[in-house]
Amino acid sequence: MRAAMLKVLRRAMDRGQPVEIDGLGVFRVGAHGQYEFVPERRPNVFIAYAEEDLALARRLRDALESSGFAPWIDKDQLLAGQNWPRAIERAIDLSDAFVACMSARSLSKRGQFHCELRYALDCANRMPLEESFVLPVRFDACAVPHSIVRQVQYVDLFPDFERGVRHLLRALRKRKPRLDGTISLGRLA
Repeated sequence: MRAAMLKVLRRAMDRGQPVEIDGLGVFRVGAHGQYEFVPERRPNVFIAYAEEDLALARRLRDALESSGFAPWIDKDQLLAGQNWPRAIERAIDLSDAFVACMSARSLSKRGQFHCELRYALDCANRMPLEESFVLPVRFDACAVPHSIVRQVQYVDLFPDFERGVRHLLRALRKRKPRLDGTISLGRLA
């Protein structure tokens, strides 16, 4: 398996094609012909939302991306045929922060949003107490669940979306990305 994977990586890079590992970084041929891995330096932010709030979630994604973050939204990242429940858990695990987009729609219906939020809360429980991982935002005047309100502060993205995004960005900038620097791999065997 390892040899086959190395062969695919080498073949792509020898053709001048970088190989991106979603959320982690890019394998490429470096300046001296050596293979290298360049980690994603932008903090990864998972955006959880209800289907009905997709337009607002994408607006938030655009604001985060233009501010130097690497946002992750399922509709934009998942590939055809991909095991989406596992891909979503992996994306949450690799994220520096989890933004829970709350609205009357997302909180009143059953579905994937609640699964993602519960998984993120479980991930947050394994982190040091000083680290903030789950960052709730409200798209409208919905009632944030008591279990969240008693633990973390939320940000309102209404009635002034830009002001709310600035507040969220301050919280996100306190987080440190997981990886830093380029790793030289020399020649792939």
